[in-house]
Amino acid sequence: MSKFEQIYQLTQHLFAQRTIRDPASEFELFKPESIDDAFAVQQQMIELSGNAVTGWKCLVPLDNGQLIFAPIIATAVNQQACCPVIASQKGDEAVGLIEPEIAFILGQDFDANQAYSNEQIDSGIRATHMALELIQGRFSADYSASYFEKLADGLSNQGLYLGPEIDKALAYQASKVNITVSHQDEVRSFNGIHPCELPQNPVYWLVNYLTSKGISLKKGQAIITGSYCGVIKVPMDTLVKFQYQGLGEMQLKFIMQHELA
Repeated sequence: MSKFEQIYQLTQHLFAQRTIRDPASEFELFKPESIDDAFAVQQQMIELSGNAVTGWKCLVPLDNGQLIFAPIIATAVNQQACCPVIASQKGDEAVGLIEPEIAFILGQDFDANQAYSNEQIDSGIRATHMALELIQGRFSADYSASYFEKLADGLSNQGLYLGPEIDKALAYQASKVNITVSHQDEVRSFNGIHPCELPQNPVYWLVNYLTSKGISLKKGQAIITGSYCGVIKVPMDTLVKFQYQGLGEMQLKFIMQHELA
């Protein structure tokens, strides 16, 4: 079997796990062994989805050489009162898994095989928004996935909730943001710190990395660049309020996505 056929088999398997009630993204027939393998799987998954790319998740490159990037291939949930999620089952309780982030909305295309300065990228960002990355663990609990397997699988992304617009100048200064998550009588507070110092830093890297790989970024896509406080568990069918101190707030309910097999 050729490498292309192996990658396609893995892509079909991983894509199917996104809509299975008890996913198991591990795949014994072929395991990605490089960033190029994982990138090829991501690109084929975009084709399988039949959707336009909503955006990208990313960080700046890690000190160990790992690259953190993945396409968001689910349709974004935009400022709606209810956000459908594939819930995580914890015993008898279903919870949503989310990461509070800032989204950078592109106001122009960034063409493949072009290089862009930070200033050019800044001018091409139309708006900044409060955002929640929707998380789905797709590997079995007792399976230790490699970095390349996780990258190929999309780094646990299941989608994006795009919240209210926030002031772009303030977003660009948001190295630290205190975040409060409240529902019913429970209030949780987090001293949020951006993992890449400033939230726009990964955008600069991602645009030039993707264009160097022959990928164009499109006007309207959202780029999210890391959680201020890791993964947070939120209750289902309950009004949850998120406050980013000095930036904005939003309220929504997380509801079950029903089309699981």
